[in-house]
Amino acid sequence: MLPGSSIGQRLVLTSFGESHGKSIGAVLDGCPAGLELDEKDIQKMLDLRRPGQNLISTQRKEGDVVEIISGVFRGYTTGAPITMVIWNSDQKSKDYENLKTKLRPGHSDYTAMIKYNHYNDHRGGGRFSGRLTATHVMGGAIARKLLKVSLGVETNSCTTQIGKIRMEREFNTKMIKSIYKNEVRCPEEKTAKKMRESILNARKKGDSLGGIIESITTKIPVGLGEPIFSSLESDLSKAIFSIPSVKGVEFGSGFRGSELFGSENNDLYAIKKGKIITKTNNSGGILGGISNGMPITMRIAFKPASSIAQKQSTVDIKSKKETVLQVKGRHDPCVVPRAPPVVDSLVSLTIADHALISGVIRPIL
Repeated sequence: MLPGSSIGQRLVLTSFGESHGKSIGAVLDGCPAGLELDEKDIQKMLDLRRPGQNLISTQRKEGDVVEIISGVFRGYTTGAPITMVIWNSDQKSKDYENLKTKLRPGHSDYTAMIKYNHYNDHRGGGRFSGRLTATHVMGGAIARKLLKVSLGVETNSCTTQIGKIRMEREFNTKMIKSIYKNEVRCPEEKTAKKMRESILNARKKGDSLGGIIESITTKIPVGLGEPIFSSLESDLSKAIFSIPSVKGVEFGSGFRGSELFGSENNDLYAIKKGKIITKTNNSGGILGGISNGMPITMRIAFKPASSIAQKQSTVDIKSKKETVLQVKGRHDPCVVPRAPPVVDSLVSLTIADHALISGVIRPIL
């Protein structure tokens, strides 16, 4: 197994499959024995990520029905690797026939062709497709339940910006119940309507939009993270950058913090109900690469979807001549609204992995 297909140290997720192959799937190794689990726990998160549900996402209609093949017996995890699979059913590979030699701007076509000497599966992006984020969700849904049951830890993410349209208020835990009340997964209803309109307008023009997802993880124990190269920020960033289209990650005050004085950016300590807290959370819940008990807050930047209907100049890698390409197929005009459950999954996987490393969660529940 190539190292790029797996992530984690104690809780290891391995992803397999291609966009237009027979199936995609995941193997989660290291999940403690005794966690109550069935397909419904995974399916409800997959349904939040699933395409073809509205006009602002791709019209590829995959059921994304998960099957657990191993690692669960009589409704509980056994401690063995948990193997999960989704069978692909709505591929239209003919849409990609003209892409065998023509490089799609913004995609991994060129780098994949060179790296794998043209043996890569180019259909729908193959191994590089956003469809593979379903494998992140398979493992992440289990990690999310493990954290909730064991520690009460919970991650919630939402859309806070699409193109230049952004939420008026700062995302907070009081907004969590409103995230999935609209198609764009923005808890601010008025802003959500504007976001939807902007995505539909981009689609009409044969174009696409990017945006920002914000994430909050609560009830984190103090002490998760392994400096120097396995800091909590390092591993969270690595996991998040496995999502196609992600181009930036920041914690707490992030880049805005670079504009502040230290006296403004430092989080001052205080006591609340006998517990040490900080009055602000510019650190985003992590100091020295280790969780400090405050909520972990992240902002994730997504570039505009690369597959657009407009004609674009490119190169035919076979003839070595410049040409024009118009991408066919069913594509998202904006991938951001489908990303919150993927972010939740990868954050949960990373935190659960560190909880097992630190011994906060034990191998047998």
